[in-house]
Amino acid sequence: MDMSWSHHVLSRRRTLAAATGLAAGALLPTGPAFAAAAQYTNPVIWQDFADIDVMRVGDTYYASASTMHYSPGAPVLRSYDLVNWEIAGHAVPALDFGAKYDLNGARGYVRGIWASSLAYRPSNRTFYWLGQIDFARTYLYTATAVEGPWSRLTTISTPYYDAGLLVDTDDTLYVAYGNTTISVAQLSRDGRTQVRTQEVFRTPSSVGTLEGARFYKINGQYYIFLTRPANGQYILKSSNGPFGPYTMRQVLLDLRGPIPGGGVPHQGGLVRTQSGAWYYMAFVDAYPGGRMPALAPVTWTADGWPVVQLLDGAWGTTYPLPAVPTPPRQVTPMTGVDTFDGTSLKPRWEWNHNPDNTRWSVGNGLTLRTATVTHDLYWARNTLTHRIQGPTSTATVQLDHSAMRDGDRAGLALLRDSSAWIGLKRDGGATRVVTVTGLTMDGNWNTTGTGTEVASAPVSGGRVWLRANADIRPGAPRPGTFSYSTDGITFTRLGPAFSMGNDWRFFMGYRFALFNHATQALGGAVRVTRFEVSTP
Repeated sequence: MDMSWSHHVLSRRRTLAAATGLAAGALLPTGPAFAAAAQYTNPVIWQDFADIDVMRVGDTYYASASTMHYSPGAPVLRSYDLVNWEIAGHAVPALDFGAKYDLNGARGYVRGIWASSLAYRPSNRTFYWLGQIDFARTYLYTATAVEGPWSRLTTISTPYYDAGLLVDTDDTLYVAYGNTTISVAQLSRDGRTQVRTQEVFRTPSSVGTLEGARFYKINGQYYIFLTRPANGQYILKSSNGPFGPYTMRQVLLDLRGPIPGGGVPHQGGLVRTQSGAWYYMAFVDAYPGGRMPALAPVTWTADGWPVVQLLDGAWGTTYPLPAVPTPPRQVTPMTGVDTFDGTSLKPRWEWNHNPDNTRWSVGNGLTLRTATVTHDLYWARNTLTHRIQGPTSTATVQLDHSAMRDGDRAGLALLRDSSAWIGLKRDGGATRVVTVTGLTMDGNWNTTGTGTEVASAPVSGGRVWLRANADIRPGAPRPGTFSYSTDGITFTRLGPAFSMGNDWRFFMGYRFALFNHATQALGGAVRVTRFEVSTP
């Protein structure tokens, strides 16, 4: 992930560039037999999961993704067929990397968990997550099950930017990393320290930026899979060990993607099925929703280079389903109803920065006690977020607001660097339902607007239903609309449509967000008794 993105390519729909070797890919067969095969549709996940690292352990597939300033970080996804995925847990339980991730005197927007790596070590049956934070140092977490508990194994002083972790066949741990200059590090046997690091490749100026390393050993050869943001994918190959020398080939460039209006699939990983078939899982820039995972089959040339299988010169919208054993169970849906039962939040939830854990609870609903006195939602702690399901989806919240206090603000937001919300304002002993727009940040992620009320209505009683509908189809700014109900059946539109921006610089896409903050004094609370994400 290149935060400057000086080489970011704005054209997202150019035809496949003519080039030697792999740029043209290979075409899958067409015809009745091909059409009749059971198929999957891209994106395989229409939610925001970027910088994917993917692997298989036995009959189970796992993937990790970037989460920036959201906590817990580094979600671990699980699948049994590469197509249907669930969120199993998070590899980084809390962003304990400094006060800014607690919204304590500073803010961590667009920092935190960038492109990182997930690996499995058979010798000790342990999962490893590795990533650098704030260009300062690298953190390594381990767990024996992806659900956790995950714990920090070590901190390494070298920041392994956009790292790819390899567990070699002799059990040695290697890390490929870097931007333009690509290096390989060897870790100690226990993974706690760096043994050596060495530059292994310098990107030609004709290519520009390469980053987002994924590290593999396949048939005795070493491969470093690299992205050219945001329109290309390249691979390095060494026949002489992990430290090279490496030769480079282009995998794809300006390839037409599977989401109309979206970008070029890139920055993902390779994975092999139990039957020996290979797949590439990449992401597609698809703002305002974020970066969506897409899957394509891969074949290999006789001399050991991967080729993405294309349909009509593009990354296919549909492909035959991977041939895998029958899944042992259905995965848990990423949408649907949550009544916040049990003793912990389900893995699909992530906080905006670290929460104050003394001011929220679950069981008989989600209780959010005010944790911050502020007029700025971007400074408010304990804002709980949920990814938006594309291409369009609706979030509906049942909210008990009887314990709000004067000055409190609580509701449901469409949250990004330009935000809007529907919710409740409690002032002078009276409660109103309002729609607020104009919450904005600048390019340094400082607040430039705390919001303007654009519509309101009085409400009585202690319960209200809030609804946000989000259209996250890429290619243009898209509308978000808000409505409310006093009986959970009849909903009334409140305020004009909010235009969700499609700029890429915030990286994370829009999210549904539940919040409750004070503007006068702490002490108030709301209880969310039901949350549902539904699709048309």
